Amino acid sequence: MEINLEKLAFDIDFHPSDNLVAAGLITGDLHLYRYSPDSAPVRMLEVHAHTESCRAARFINGGRALLTGSPDCSILATDVETGSTIARLDNAHEAAVNRLINLTESTVASGDDEGCIKVWDTRERSCCNSFNAHEDYISDMTFASDAMKLLSTSGDGTLSVCNLRRNKVQAQSEFSEDELLSVVLMKNGRKVVCGSQTGIILLYSWGCFKDCSDRFVDLSSNSIDTMLKLDEDRIITGSENGIINLVGILPNRVIQPIAEHSEYPVECLAFSHDRKFLGSIAHDQMLKLWDLDNILQGSGNTQRNEAGAIDSDDDDEMDLDDDPSKSKGEI
Repeated sequence: MEINLEKLAFDIDFHPSDNLVAAGLITGDLHLYRYSPDSAPVRMLEVHAHTESCRAARFINGGRALLTGSPDCSILATDVETGSTIARLDNAHEAAVNRLINLTESTVASGDDEGCIKVWDTRERSCCNSFNAHEDYISDMTFASDAMKLLSTSGDGTLSVCNLRRNKVQAQSEFSEDELLSVVLMKNGRKVVCGSQTGIILLYSWGCFKDCSDRFVDLSSNSIDTMLKLDEDRIITGSENGIINLVGILPNRVIQPIAEHSEYPVECLAFSHDRKFLGSIAHDQMLKLWDLDNILQGSGNTQRNEAGAIDSDDDDEMDLDDDPSKSKGEI
């Protein structure tokens, strides 16, 4: 299934319980589509959300609103049903807003081009935490909900851990050799996996963030721009060569390429709410929805579990790791 967005897209997000997908475009527009396996996608909304590009888009409030961020430094909340503006923060950051992530039912985090991360209370429409976590742009973020830790990667080549309870940057890795572009939690929270500009995957053990515990160098020489956790042992990666790969973690191996979006860099990957579809965008202006079961055929059973929680009895101390250690499915 393909949707011609007609302009370059920077981000996509699926509705948490309905067959809706949103895309943020270089024009500053926000598009919302309804999709079905049996019919062509239908555009439900087109909103000119920002004066500059729409770099980040996330459903919030149970899917009733869409949050977007932009280089114009604003964050906008849009009503999904009507397309009307719920709220706009015109100076949410001092630099371009690059990333958005949901944390809890009422909090989200935003990251900007100068390495600042802010946590927002969506009910109060106010900033409740702020971290100067990096020296360069925030490339990706993920949330360890049980430990209330926000992990971020950056163009400065570091991984940071922000403690939301104590409102401080609790840990930061040594500078790696190149930019870190993506991050996921694996192995029930015991491993943090980062994708880099040179195609190397760096693995960090929880609680030991200064230096990586393992490096997977055999994946590709192409940058790993985006990653999704499929289950505790496998991730799906999108690279600058347009290939979408299924990759095993510990043992580290390329299981198989599962799709080829195009010859252009894959910008973002996302799962639909029921994990029946994998969404991908690249620099070809197309949003593609892949039947996940079809493209994973021959790679083992598809597991549709949520991100693993981290066991933490102490909100300050981190758990130490004791673990040793081109198929076409588009429909």
